[in-house]
Amino acid sequence: MKRIYKSLLIAAIVLGLLVAFVSCSPPRTSQSPLYPYPQGGVGPGWIMGPGGMMGPGGMMGPGGPYQAGGKRITIDEAVDIVENYVGRYDNIDLQADEIMEFQYNFYVQFSEKSTGINAFEALIDPYTGDMYPEPGPNMMWNTKYGMMSGMMWGTPSLNAPMSVTEEQAEQYAQKFIDGYLPGAKAGEVERFYGYYTLHMLRDGQIYGMLSVNGYTGQVWYHSWHGQFLGLKEFD
Repeated sequence: MKRIYKSLLIAAIVLGLLVAFVSCSPPRTSQSPLYPYPQGGVGPGWIMGPGGMMGPGGMMGPGGPYQAGGKRITIDEAVDIVENYVGRYDNIDLQADEIMEFQYNFYVQFSEKSTGINAFEALIDPYTGDMYPEPGPNMMWNTKYGMMSGMMWGTPSLNAPMSVTEEQAEQYAQKFIDGYLPGAKAGEVERFYGYYTLHMLRDGQIYGMLSVNGYTGQVWYHSWHGQFLGLKEFD
């Protein structure tokens, strides 16, 4: 009787872990959910509410509710938001490289002027104009600008070189894509502190984005963007 009970208990634990794994897996469809941020709800990135602005290494600014039926800002207006943000800091060693417009947000890539290394990734709400750190790898894997910064979760220190090369990162990304969206291809590898980010291309067009951990090779698909709409590069 004890053996039967023990076997049932083990089976229940395994089933629970399997359900948790499936629920955390990225969706295997091109359809995106409805705009996921309800009025007055918590903003993207789960760490801050809407209305906040992002500063290097942290966030600041008052929060506020999302307005229903708001007018969507243009990519040029999003560019102005980024330039105004960078212009506030006289000695900041950051520059914006590109901005991409998606269905649910604008994506901004920042790099360091002094090193040329990609620093971090940010998102802009297309209705409020609020800018905030991109969730996922940008916050959890970034060893210099992220939440962990080598202090938690066993993340290597900033001085530890990434063991995964760019070539390996592309291979890991393509292996994931082959199972996620057969026929799509991994784009150019962008190196950040602790990880890599790549565009996912379908029929030569940007379909989405994903990141590869620079120490473990783990792949994290950016499931919060929605359909790609356009891109602009900063001077």
